[in-house]
Amino acid sequence: MSDSIAIGAKAVRQDSAPAAARARHGVPDVRRRLQLALAAIWLLDGVLQCQPVMFTRAFPPTLAATAQGNPALIAGPITWSAHLIGQHVVAMNAVFAAVQLLLGLGIAWRPTMKLALGASFAWAAAVWWLGEGLGSVLTGSASPVSGAPGAVILYALLAILLWPVARERAAPFVAGRAIGAPAARGLWLIVWGSLAGLALQPAARAPHAISGMISDMAHGQPGWLAWTGNHAASALSQQGLAASVVLAVALAVVAAGGCLPARAAIVLAIVIAAAIWIAEGLGGILTGSATDPNTGPLLALLALAYWPSRPALARSRGGKR
Repeated sequence: MSDSIAIGAKAVRQDSAPAAARARHGVPDVRRRLQLALAAIWLLDGVLQCQPVMFTRAFPPTLAATAQGNPALIAGPITWSAHLIGQHVVAMNAVFAAVQLLLGLGIAWRPTMKLALGASFAWAAAVWWLGEGLGSVLTGSASPVSGAPGAVILYALLAILLWPVARERAAPFVAGRAIGAPAARGLWLIVWGSLAGLALQPAARAPHAISGMISDMAHGQPGWLAWTGNHAASALSQQGLAASVVLAVALAVVAAGGCLPARAAIVLAIVIAAAIWIAEGLGGILTGSATDPNTGPLLALLALAYWPSRPALARSRGGKR
């Protein structure tokens, strides 16, 4: 009996040793690593916003274009803000770039992390409306392949899920520590279920819909990426319905599987995110005209936030014994 107690105590000390060593040496935990990844994407946004074309009159029309197909209540402010930016494009774009760079730096620096995450939520909400037209989800033409529901709304969601709290809730994954596992699972179901629904919109099911989206995003890309996009578009030509159904089913499986949480569903989510990012032409970041990396990397980061933690897996194994 005493031997088993000693062995058990030794196992506890061994399990706690890595965590203690990480704390002693300042090694970030999983949530902090995800926060730093989010900060890196914000910094990438800021760098992309500093591209020369963003300081020219070619930038405001890209914002105004997001008003097309939206209800007048949504489209009106978009058109107004694009007109305002066009009158002061250099100064306004400098502000946009500075805000995004500061958000990234603020999230990366612990003392300003909460302030930056809160500010990123507000900034993302404004840009989702005035810069992305609510991701075109109200136009009837949005598709996960074209970047729906909009990259910036995923920034806001990640700010909520990765929010640092003094007292963490019991959750088997990082995304549930701030808001609780049930609420986090609900958000997972909403995000991936919505993507499945968007994949089945009539405009997305048209014979040339998906192939057209992919080929459009291949324009201006480096040769190897343009070749990949054009060949994928050619393979999916006239296959819009079949491709949409397959994508919707895969997204629905992810939506349902994330409620477990299941590693297989999370791996599938990451694979889908990677495929979407390739279809998006890596968000156009190599074309010199992209304002963000699009939804692919953010969907993958979202999935990683739901990866089962080791303590949770250990507890589940202990319960089975």
